[in-house]
Amino acid sequence: MTHQPSDMPDAPEGTTMDRILQEISAVGRRLEGMDSRMISLTEETKSMRLDIAGFQSRVATLEQRVTAVKKQCMITANRDQELLYLRSKVIDHEDRSRRDNVRFLGFPEEIEGVEVQSFLKNILPQLTGLAFDPLLEFQRAHRLGPKCQEGANHPRPIIACFFRHTQARQLLQKARVQGPFRMNDLQIRMTADFSKEISDHRKAFLALRPCLRQLEIKSGLFELARIWITKNNVSNDFYDPTDLSLYLDSISDRSMDMSSRTLPQPQITQARNPPLMETTPERLLLRDTAVEDRVTVQRGYDILATPRAPALPGRVARWLGRGFPIWV
Repeated sequence: MTHQPSDMPDAPEGTTMDRILQEISAVGRRLEGMDSRMISLTEETKSMRLDIAGFQSRVATLEQRVTAVKKQCMITANRDQELLYLRSKVIDHEDRSRRDNVRFLGFPEEIEGVEVQSFLKNILPQLTGLAFDPLLEFQRAHRLGPKCQEGANHPRPIIACFFRHTQARQLLQKARVQGPFRMNDLQIRMTADFSKEISDHRKAFLALRPCLRQLEIKSGLFELARIWITKNNVSNDFYDPTDLSLYLDSISDRSMDMSSRTLPQPQITQARNPPLMETTPERLLLRDTAVEDRVTVQRGYDILATPRAPALPGRVARWLGRGFPIWV
């Protein structure tokens, strides 16, 4: 059997070898590129390991610091309670130091002359009709504040520290029963002297007096900061203006439209010192902190929607409110 010659020409051997060499060369170049990338990846991996080790060290340090901060927060919370207690003691001692003081409002400027004590010794028995035995004696007496400008309508009050506490109480009791005294065409009022915190607390109670009258509730404000109310022969006492505001809301006519009902809101004077604790959503749930930091929900009313009382601890207000029976 004979073979016919093929029509396809045979490929030269040089051309095939060249193609193989080119492919091998291309594979070599790709391997060189992969080697360089592997070296780069190895270096990056080492760098990442170093970074991770640094991060682990920093995280461990942060965990230690967080633990230390938590411990410090616990210490601070205990100190907050201690500060509240010490603040209550300071307020109590300040008010005790003022218990012999009486403020006189309404005396015209310079009517007392040079000697304020002599003026009070002469005018008070005539003004009140009280026969003081022994005679009035003062530790000190003076005007409060800087001298008024000429033509001012509001004279400065006179404050006097009585030598005998019983005489100061006798005078205040007379003023409480009789009301303002008359001297010519002037009204002279006499009030006890309180610390700024207690004064703000009492102002908060007095600001709620229109609500009490509107609801036909009898009330009386007692020293130091306690209000006694009576409705339908049922009596209650409050040491916290916020609690009284909530109570007034609870006894209001349920059928009255809340949108149309407007109760006078007290204008609270801020305390002289800033609050000891900042108000945060977490701390709003705490009891026995500052009154303005406490949340109490009663009958669906939230304290946040009620007038704020001065920054005086609630338990301190309850404690100081019982001060009057102790002093007398």
